[in-house]
Amino acid sequence: MAKYGKTSQRKVKKAMHEYKSGKLKSGRSGKKVKSRKQAIAIGLSQARRRGAKVPKKRTSAKRSTRKTSHRSSKRTSRKK
Repeated sequence: MAKYGKTSQRKVKKAMHEYKSGKLKSGRSGKKVKSRKQAIAIGLSQARRRGAKVPKKRTSAKRSTRKTSHRSSKRTSRKK
């Protein structure tokens, strides 16, 4: 089964076309997009708004929990 639908492909294609011609601008600030990855992300977010078949955004794991557990294991190993 395909991850992305036809609508999402069209949106990304249109965003890339605008990016290559120098017309693609970011949302609130209105600055010109300089990154290829950012252009793809804009196309996918537009597709999500239209309800196209697009996987959910990736979310990073919480770093705070990792750091605290890592630090606590170091502290216990030093005491020995």
